[in-house]
Amino acid sequence: MEIKTDTRECILEAAIKRFLHYGYAKTTMSEIARDCSMSAGNIYRFFASKLDIAEAMARKFNVEFQQSLAQISREPRPACERLYRVFDHGLRATFQKLDEDAKILEVAEVLARDRPAFANEEMAQERIHIVKILKDGVDTGEFAPIKDPVETAEMIQSAMMKFKYPQLFSRLSLDQLVREMDGVMALLMAGLKSGQYAQLHTSAD
Repeated sequence: MEIKTDTRECILEAAIKRFLHYGYAKTTMSEIARDCSMSAGNIYRFFASKLDIAEAMARKFNVEFQQSLAQISREPRPACERLYRVFDHGLRATFQKLDEDAKILEVAEVLARDRPAFANEEMAQERIHIVKILKDGVDTGEFAPIKDPVETAEMIQSAMMKFKYPQLFSRLSLDQLVREMDGVMALLMAGLKSGQYAQLHTSAD
């Protein structure tokens, strides 16, 4: 089992190096296999396709990101600040990573197109931390009562989608994106504090 794990990790690391240097489209499974000193056929015992390797790469990067969000959600600061920091951290971390290496953007575009289930899973993981913050905010009186924290978290994510994968949706600078994000967050916070979203949701029911 350990040998298989080590081999899989070797393949993943070799693929990441090639993706970042040559790009996803110009990298072949044969080249990745050669970098790992194995046959092209043998690599398929560990990954069924190059797309599977790209998803494994994204999952590897996502682990550290989700750990950061979990830490933010537990910080001893007001819920409003924590909720803002979740999206501010996501915007800055993702923008910097994609800005420093455009080849990662190619991988992100491929996954968004061909593996939408992965993005949905990532959003579900992020939603756990948002729900915790929302519930904390209600408990402390910062936010008005929320009928369905999970659904509210989902709506917040929808409103903030542009800032989660910034270079996929726009070509704005980081400063411009932060300005827009601050405006959207101000509107969301106002709704959470006043309970207007809950009232609209109830009337829609």
